[in-house]
Amino acid sequence: MDRRFLTVAGLSLLFALVVAGVFYQTVAGASRAPKPQKIETREVVVAVRALPVGVTIKPDDVKVARLPAAQIPPGTFSRPEEVYERPVISSILPDEPIREGRVAARGAGLGLAPVIPPGMRAVAVRVNEVVGVAGFVLPGMRVDVLVTGKPPHHPDTMTTTILQNILVLSAGQKIEPDARGQAINSPVVTLLVTPEQAEILTLAGNEGKIQLVLRNAGDQSVEKTPGRMLAELYPVRKPPPEPAAAAPVRAPRAEVKVDSPAVPKPPPAEEVVVYRGSQRSVEVVSSARQPVSGSLP
Repeated sequence: MDRRFLTVAGLSLLFALVVAGVFYQTVAGASRAPKPQKIETREVVVAVRALPVGVTIKPDDVKVARLPAAQIPPGTFSRPEEVYERPVISSILPDEPIREGRVAARGAGLGLAPVIPPGMRAVAVRVNEVVGVAGFVLPGMRVDVLVTGKPPHHPDTMTTTILQNILVLSAGQKIEPDARGQAINSPVVTLLVTPEQAEILTLAGNEGKIQLVLRNAGDQSVEKTPGRMLAELYPVRKPPPEPAAAAPVRAPRAEVKVDSPAVPKPPPAEEVVVYRGSQRSVEVVSSARQPVSGSLP
């Protein structure tokens, strides 16, 4: 047998064995399952059901669950006793870990009181469908407050913006928005304000008519508005200028007769008939005793 043929065959066989070995190692390494890593877990208090704002946590509302330590947010509780009788100030979903920022201190009160931050006040405003923006003022929204009235010593009615970017705490007895985003028709809306703003809002409600204006919650700007007078709503046209009036003609003064003192009338004249022969004459004797003669036919 030829030696060259045996050499080529041996080299080919060796090359085939190397390729087969590399292929086997590749396939075996890809099919080999990775070793499971040990995940560290911790016990965390989670909600059994949805907990709305204002409710007080009871033993049936929470449970203890083991969650991966890397996924646990800060401020959680490990024992259920730490959250009992604490009011909820921010809605908690089912199986959500209960955190310190979602609940108020034990004994903080019920209902709306725990939601009010320190230094703030909650003021209720009576509204209707127009004042309440047709019922679309929901808890969590922000509004501006306008008042319409007549300022003291001013003859015209005026509307001005008194508060801006005010948070709505509740609509009636509801302190959470509707789950479907539906409007809440309520005669009372509670606003979160400072003590100074509470005084302004109360005075405006007593002395004028309040109107709520809905605004975008992301709009934090405060606009300076001068207010509007009632006369500015009506385009009253100015009357044309009157022509120059002619100089007034003075009427003649009426003569005023002054009564002169009464002069006594002279006594009546006396007549004397005188006969001179056949001539007959009448002589008049005046009051001055001066005879006036005259002949008669």
